[in-house]
Amino acid sequence: MSSITPTEAALVPTRDRGSYAWYVLFLLTFAYTVAFIDRQVLNLLVEDIKRDLLLTDTQLSLLQGIAFMGSYIAFSPWFGRWADVGNRRNILVFGVGTWSIFSALCGLAENYWQLFLTRAAVGAAEACLAPAAWSLIADYFNRERLPRAMSIYLMGPYIGGGLAMIAGGMVIGSMGSLRELAPVLVNLEPWQLTFVMIGLPGVILAIALLTIREPARGAQSIGTRDRNFSIREVIEFLWQGRAFYVRFYLGMALIVIVLYALPAWMPSFLMRAHGADPTTVGLRYGVLVLIMGSAGVLSGPFVDRWLARRGHADSPIRVAAVASIGLVIFTAILPLMPGFAGALIAAAGGTFFFSLPQAMSATALQLATPNRMRGIVASLYLFVLSVIGLGAAPTVVAVVTDRVFGDPSKVGLSLAVVCASSAAGAAVLLFSALPHYRRALEQSRQL
Repeated sequence: MSSITPTEAALVPTRDRGSYAWYVLFLLTFAYTVAFIDRQVLNLLVEDIKRDLLLTDTQLSLLQGIAFMGSYIAFSPWFGRWADVGNRRNILVFGVGTWSIFSALCGLAENYWQLFLTRAAVGAAEACLAPAAWSLIADYFNRERLPRAMSIYLMGPYIGGGLAMIAGGMVIGSMGSLRELAPVLVNLEPWQLTFVMIGLPGVILAIALLTIREPARGAQSIGTRDRNFSIREVIEFLWQGRAFYVRFYLGMALIVIVLYALPAWMPSFLMRAHGADPTTVGLRYGVLVLIMGSAGVLSGPFVDRWLARRGHADSPIRVAAVASIGLVIFTAILPLMPGFAGALIAAAGGTFFFSLPQAMSATALQLATPNRMRGIVASLYLFVLSVIGLGAAPTVVAVVTDRVFGDPSKVGLSLAVVCASSAAGAAVLLFSALPHYRRALEQSRQL
């Protein structure tokens, strides 16, 4: 029998609340989109920031990775626990407003360390999003609709990554007109103005999130009891399921290396190797990320259902394992493709395959984890992905370019080496995780 408190009973009482559930999902997806716009716009501005602040590729990679990731991983477990015991709507309002303000403040940075610290603040605040949003979605949608809901939510990074490139390119291309409209901006460099213009609208979104009603906590098909678990119980659960969680976390982290490395350095590769200008790269690569990333994440549930109909109980993880093989192929051929268009074709394939498993991996965690553990499990998942993926990916590519090849024009080759190797490792780990995931599902049903 469900032990719902009187306070929870006064909240939204049941899952699958019709149009309102989809409204909530729209706001959460929009929040994730805004998060990735604020996170990824730096990638288009690499060459301008490098020139104005006199930085190396390695220093820039620290802005892309460590500055954001260090604070993100530090705050992820805290936000995850808060999401399990607190009001998730309020967590989101606080986090979205905070990261938007600091994203705009990145545009006022006058030196490397000011930009580093403001990026760190953005990362700390963005750590709130996944644990709160994932937990809300799992309470608003039942088992049948959860994969589709998660796939829509997880379009956010690809819509956001694409719009970051497109909007950044448009701001850079419209500097003259913007300065005429607002003379106060005349002293800002194009990259600074881009941060300001993209960061501030997020404050409006934070206000809009106040319209979300906190739903009653409820389990999916993997259990019926709704109670708080102690930290000790969470640790014991994860330890018992370590054969799955360790393989899954590390395998997905290796896929995320590709997810972050490719967008981080693809614009520079197109500019350095193919002579493209930032506006062209922003528009064309931005549209590619938006279309192919969205197509990949939306295709995940279809592939999952196709595998499930053929008797694969581990279909969510199997999607990720198969996607890793596609990633190996498309990232390995990146520097071999002829011309600007050829490079975009390889990037399109890579973008599709690193986005394909994202919704199903999130769904797999929701299904294999009791309700009141989902926030902390999601935050630990993102902690691992951030340390290995977001933290390492940009810097590893930069170090290979600077130290191994010693030539900035070889960044495409660095991308191929790092991304193809990571994807191959992911395939090994994820295929080996399949039987352990099936056991994890059985274990979670007993709690």
